[in-house]
Amino acid sequence: MQIFRTGADTVAKVLLASCGAAPILLVGIAYSIMSSPYATGQDVTRNQPIPFSHEHHVGGLGLDCRYCHTSVEKARFAGLPPTETCMTCHSQLWTNASMLAPVRSSLARNKPIAWQRVNKLPDYVYFDHSVHVTNGVGCTTCHGAVDQMPLMRQAAPLTMQWCIDCHRAPEKALRPREEVFDTKWAAPNNQEELGRELVAKYHIHVDHLTDCSVCHR
Repeated sequence: MQIFRTGADTVAKVLLASCGAAPILLVGIAYSIMSSPYATGQDVTRNQPIPFSHEHHVGGLGLDCRYCHTSVEKARFAGLPPTETCMTCHSQLWTNASMLAPVRSSLARNKPIAWQRVNKLPDYVYFDHSVHVTNGVGCTTCHGAVDQMPLMRQAAPLTMQWCIDCHRAPEKALRPREEVFDTKWAAPNNQEELGRELVAKYHIHVDHLTDCSVCHR
């Protein structure tokens, strides 16, 4: 007497295979979500109290990054410009523009403008701007073509894997120090050869760049 229908073995095998594949599939889905812009914030444009345009100020007017981000060469943080920096120009130009009302209010009330952070790293990650800048990592390497951004967005995923890829092969990203703040700089055809020369010139110890303590202290 036949207890199970024809094909029962096939159904059982599919169910067993599904039980084994389900955890792998779930891990894959979770990894895809965590590495997607939904989780990393890549390409997300933040709402700011003032629609400051890097495209206009950097690409159009040619302002150097260090004019606003004054501590980028000597501190962990690049820094945000005080209202007085904005008013250096805007006390003479576009003085009554409605979009600049928050700037005038900030100056009158002596209260900093509440800018929204665009590029975010977890609190447990140690990152030092000065170390990267003084060792030949250009602003656009991490922040993208800011001179083409009407509103600032996070250009890179800033994930651990993204950082490690660069730390394992820094020669792919390094440029001469005098080119660090040049938003138009493009890697030459012999980039890796040039990069290896800069690694030696800047005394970068590649063997230790992937040590846990470099980024987690």
